[in-house]
Amino acid sequence: MVDTSRRDRVGEFRGVSGPYWSLRPVTGGMEWEAEPEDVRPADPAERLRAKTARANARSHGALL
Repeated sequence: MVDTSRRDRVGEFRGVSGPYWSLRPVTGGMEWEAEPEDVRPADPAERLRAKTARANARSHGALL
């Protein structure tokens, strides 16, 4: 998912918290809340960048 209110920040959908959606960075870290109307599915290029970022974080030990 992409939060367009945060400069197209890519995150994984984690659930609903009241009127907001909870998203988590694909490389790990703190979740954030986004308004559903500001979230859209990631396009193929964004998904590829997110997968690459996750793989790089894992190779450096940043992800478990």
